[in-house]
Amino acid sequence: MNVTNADIAAIFEEIADILAIENANPYRVRAYRNAARVVRAFGGDIATLLESGRELPKLPGIGQDLAAKIREIAATGTCALRQRLRRQVPPALVELLDVTGLGPKRVRLLYHDLGVETPEQLLQAAGEGRVRRLHGFGVKTEARLLQALTSRIAGEHRVPLAEAALQAESLVAHLRDCPGVSEVDVAGSFRRMRDTVGDLDFVVAARRAAPVMQHFLAYDRIGEVISSGPTRASMVLQSGLQVDLRVIRRASYGAALVYFTGSKAHTIAIRKLAREHGLKINEYGVFRGERRIAGDTEASVYAALDLPWIAPELREDRGELEAAAEGRLPHLVERDDLRGDLHAHTRASDGLATLEEMAAAARADGLEYLAITEHSPSLTVAHGLDGKRLLRHIDKIDRLNARLKGITLLKGVEVDILRDGSLDLPDDVLARLDLVAGAIHSHFDLPRADQTRRLLRAMEHRYFSILAHPTGRLLGQRQPYDIDIDAVIDGVRRRGCFLELNAQSQRLDLVDTYCRQAARQGILISIDTDAHSPADFGNLRFGVGQARRGWLEKKDVLNSRTLGQLRKLLHRCHRHAAGSA
Repeated sequence: MNVTNADIAAIFEEIADILAIENANPYRVRAYRNAARVVRAFGGDIATLLESGRELPKLPGIGQDLAAKIREIAATGTCALRQRLRRQVPPALVELLDVTGLGPKRVRLLYHDLGVETPEQLLQAAGEGRVRRLHGFGVKTEARLLQALTSRIAGEHRVPLAEAALQAESLVAHLRDCPGVSEVDVAGSFRRMRDTVGDLDFVVAARRAAPVMQHFLAYDRIGEVISSGPTRASMVLQSGLQVDLRVIRRASYGAALVYFTGSKAHTIAIRKLAREHGLKINEYGVFRGERRIAGDTEASVYAALDLPWIAPELREDRGELEAAAEGRLPHLVERDDLRGDLHAHTRASDGLATLEEMAAAARADGLEYLAITEHSPSLTVAHGLDGKRLLRHIDKIDRLNARLKGITLLKGVEVDILRDGSLDLPDDVLARLDLVAGAIHSHFDLPRADQTRRLLRAMEHRYFSILAHPTGRLLGQRQPYDIDIDAVIDGVRRRGCFLELNAQSQRLDLVDTYCRQAARQGILISIDTDAHSPADFGNLRFGVGQARRGWLEKKDVLNSRTLGQLRKLLHRCHRHAAGSA
């Protein structure tokens, strides 16, 4: 049945969505969402493992009931609970959750108060101005929904980068198994590490195209073949993601990779530059008249224009050609530059693993330090820690550090920024911590001035260290809250604290342009996973990709520092606040 880990995770997400729409116990909803995260991150193919007769390994947060459902889905492609829940709500209602800006509470309100069951019905209601009358919506929310619905119905569907990566890597492995293939790359927005991906563009170098095309079309997760020719093909995977393939001779591979990586604006710019040099560039090479002078490698294409190679993440026509020509290209941050992670959770709040397990996983990923930042008490759904529980947790971290080798745990908290900008824990508790990451988890719809003032006030707190997931967006689910980002970035600079680039797959928050803006002001950015399970440390690569799109270098990244350097920076941050208080 070709049931993948992603398929199992998607069913658990659907169950969680329907339960949330039905206003079920939030802890039950969270259990299914956590299960989806764990299954998606599992290294092996669960269905293949079970089909071979082996036992399902013990997975964090997966008890007997969820394990039984995993086995049921792997064997049948669905489960009885999902089928029962589907009968309890209109079939298209869950589709509304895919509309940016809608969560279960809003979907429930739209259904009960307006009778909206489908995206098309919601588009009509929003167009007639009926949505704005509902509690918690308003004119701006209605306008954003109209825009999101119009894009969705027009077919502009994009998936988070991390989700696309799972599908891309599977197909790369499939293509590399084809005899005669010498090179395989995923180009397009995926290679440029955009936060969302509309389709996957594969470029393959091979002596003969026919066997590659045949092998490509034999992939076992095809939903529909759109077109197929001698050197190119398009198909839609069972997941709904479109995949395009182009087979190229090895001598033209570099030119094809430049061409199909894009962006469109970057490609137009280098073609214009080529004309100024008396050259022509296309996917087959760089030509002077009829003679091909470059194209086997990407570096040769850029060299023909008197430029150094430009990293794919920079190819957005945002000044990279000028910087290349003037020798000003940044030395972009690499994954190996990161020495720690400053945002992680354990079972003490809403994580899926113990302190020991998270420490071991971080160490195995090459990290030297890890900040444990449980939630504060206001976030009840995440089992947030009050002052007494957090102090006990601090003591537990101290005891563990005394016997840990190869990694140090830092004592932190992800403290809620309350509506008035105050923090959710008292000073005598915050004073015991190495760092305090402030975050917004409520009141997302405050007016722009109020939301901005809320953040600025929170950052003035003497123990405030890092602004976590600064804009609050969830890709495909929730728009950023409305803030004056210029004022916030300037406030971080004046205060002397730090910004987070949250690498969680649905966040990737800060966006690349804000990263670049902050770095220009000398603000250090921490690339963190917001890990809730050991597997989540793998998301650091997506955070690094976002940082590279923002032109960040190693020197711009807070957690590229040694532990000793980091402690000095955190101490200076808190001392600066105390001096300005």
